[in-house]
Amino acid sequence: AGTFMGVALVLGGKDPAYVRADADLDHAIENLVDGAFFNSGQSCCGIERIYVAESLFDRFVEGFVATTKAYVLDDPLDQATTLGPMAQARGADLVREQTAAAVRAGAEALIEPGKFARNGGPGSPWLAPQVLTGVDHQMAVMREESFGPVVGIMPVADDDAAIELMNDSAYGLTASLWTADRDAARALGARLQTGTVFMNRCDYLDPALTWTGVKETGRGQSLSTLGYQALTRPKSYNLRSVP
Repeated sequence: AGTFMGVALVLGGKDPAYVRADADLDHAIENLVDGAFFNSGQSCCGIERIYVAESLFDRFVEGFVATTKAYVLDDPLDQATTLGPMAQARGADLVREQTAAAVRAGAEALIEPGKFARNGGPGSPWLAPQVLTGVDHQMAVMREESFGPVVGIMPVADDDAAIELMNDSAYGLTASLWTADRDAARALGARLQTGTVFMNRCDYLDPALTWTGVKETGRGQSLSTLGYQALTRPKSYNLRSVP
């Protein structure tokens, strides 16, 4: 404020994933659990909402919950720990509030927090991971940034339904598509309102690819040659020789 400084901003995200009917189910489950709960969900490109083809939905949720239950919430300095506390208690309280509001509105919480010995109550940064079904886009947990260890999972009838829901967000940082069909991933990616499209991976940076967002996620870019250009100032020399 009060300066003539140029800025590039990467702000919030509500990164979605879509698991198509032709996806490798085990691969998708393993990587999406990690994508949702890595660093206790505190990643700008972490997965916060998942849409799954109806034919895979029950098996996906079963595997996702089983993998999540195997996480260990404990001291980050312990080699056995796979989930640490959140950085701030107020962040954990926000996730608690979003989760409770979703359950009041009809969502089902599939993880019993008491199974995680270090799980704390209000005012504590220690927060067990949570998986929600029965969610919809009237719920804050599916529309507003959570930035914590909670993820909502919805079934979808087809690609069109998935794309509509993935784009139904004020944010647009990354989106991931889980499919065996690369052509379909390209076609669907062109319809996604997001800065990065992943296929069969998520929560990942490649220095050769620009990092940018659309809508309320931000503006400008980092990484790649475009990132260098954003940090340099061009200077032109217009030279004419006179006979």
